[in-house]
Amino acid sequence: MNTSGILAGLIGRGIQASRTPALHEHEGDAQRLRYLYRLIDADQLGVDDSALAQLLDAAEQTGFTGLNITFPFKQAILPLLDELSEEARGIGAVNTVVLRDGKRVGHNTDCLGFAEGLRRGLPGVSKHLVVQLGAGGAGSAVAHALLADGVEHLVLFEVDQARGQALVENLAQRFGAGRASLGTDLANVLAEADGLVNTTPVGMAKLPGMPLPANLLHARLWVAEIIYFPLETELLRQARALGCKTLDGGTMAVFQAVKAFELFSGRAADAERMQAHFASFA
Repeated sequence: MNTSGILAGLIGRGIQASRTPALHEHEGDAQRLRYLYRLIDADQLGVDDSALAQLLDAAEQTGFTGLNITFPFKQAILPLLDELSEEARGIGAVNTVVLRDGKRVGHNTDCLGFAEGLRRGLPGVSKHLVVQLGAGGAGSAVAHALLADGVEHLVLFEVDQARGQALVENLAQRFGAGRASLGTDLANVLAEADGLVNTTPVGMAKLPGMPLPANLLHARLWVAEIIYFPLETELLRQARALGCKTLDGGTMAVFQAVKAFELFSGRAADAERMQAHFASFA
């Protein structure tokens, strides 16, 4: 158990609206733990992606206990770490780094977070065929969660074909060949699909809009987002207007933070308290 206090942070781009600092600090206060959480925003700092190594070095030298990692660094950070958890290694992406005893240990709490959101928010939905948009760091975690949760076939659509194919091959190693594939005709696949998950950044406050043409949506779909600012993206708004079952990114945000808090502090987090605090922001 950590008794000296925690200094944590989030490295990413366009993260000024993040609710993660408040989630961590509120839970730290509730546990009478000195807990500070800071934003390290590459956009605000005016640095390019190649500065990630310097940002990580600076955080380590400043005495940070741990860092969360978000868009666009969840895969770029891998070669900068000393160790990976089994889950992070399997997923090929990291969203949480523990800095301890001179080592940088990468973890992935996104997978757990999305799985919990799916369980709570979309119980009993059909999972024969699901379409996922995006195959980046968050997308890799979500794809693992979907297949582990019983999706029979996952079709990925990714503008970077090499990245998409790499994720398909990664998933085949864990779940068997044929469970996931790279799609080329979104309209035809989506017409037959049970569910749609957006893991691209399109729809975020800093990248508003739709990640696909709205006319491809249909009422038989369930639609899930991992974006939580705003909670109602344009995709979810359009889907709800059609009568689709939907899942926003709030539960994933909370439960990835629950696990990250535990990794940073060595203490159990009160998930329901963190959920209630997240809901109070709305």
